[in-house]
Amino acid sequence: MNVTAILITRKGPQKHKVASQREWLAARRRLLAQEKKFTRARDELSRKRRSLPWVKVEKDYVFDGPNGKKTLADLFEGRSQLFVYHFMFWPRDKEGCPSCSFWADHFDGPAAHLKQRDTTFAVVSHAPLKKLKAFKKRMGWRFPWFSSHGSDFNFDFGVSVTSREIKAGPITYNFGRVRMPPHLTELPGASAFYRAKNGDIFHTYSAYSRGIDIMNGAYNILDMTAKGRDENPDRPQDWVDFHDRYKRR
Repeated sequence: MNVTAILITRKGPQKHKVASQREWLAARRRLLAQEKKFTRARDELSRKRRSLPWVKVEKDYVFDGPNGKKTLADLFEGRSQLFVYHFMFWPRDKEGCPSCSFWADHFDGPAAHLKQRDTTFAVVSHAPLKKLKAFKKRMGWRFPWFSSHGSDFNFDFGVSVTSREIKAGPITYNFGRVRMPPHLTELPGASAFYRAKNGDIFHTYSAYSRGIDIMNGAYNILDMTAKGRDENPDRPQDWVDFHDRYKRR
């Protein structure tokens, strides 16, 4: 006799098979074999990521920080590696992107561990520093956040475009040509840099779009639950809001 339970999702109720512990264990072991294969494939992909050629950074980028002007070299804080999250924050807005804020809620925890691996983590946005500081205080974040306002940094690393570029046709994002709504001049992403002993800085990696999902711990936890992310496929993040606006559940 087939036994089922009802799983409540955004798509509505769905029947789900209920099995004995023995049947569940057999199915789980079959999936485990696939998970191990995927893990090994991910390790190989990470190795290929690290073997990518580098590009020397020739421009002298300058950022506004809480302690004054900082160069890209300053952002390393004496370490050899720098990882930058490109946080969407329009210069005209008073608060940052809700989706980037969802990601940013995960940033403070790993900082001490990254430093032990010779890596500095920083966030960079296009909005003026005054707006970043006010929003950071409201959200209770501690990570270093710098403004690239007045700099080419965001444009050079593919996370800022002009309205004129959008109107002219497809823009370059995530290493391809895509069309964007006229208002979407800021985009999310992450970039990694290496600083050699002689001071030369190299751009080693960048990821955009779903390439930054791995940075979102909540998503990775949800992916292991029965309902998964349970998002609207047409508007997957329509449920996301600032953490201080969620209704208590």
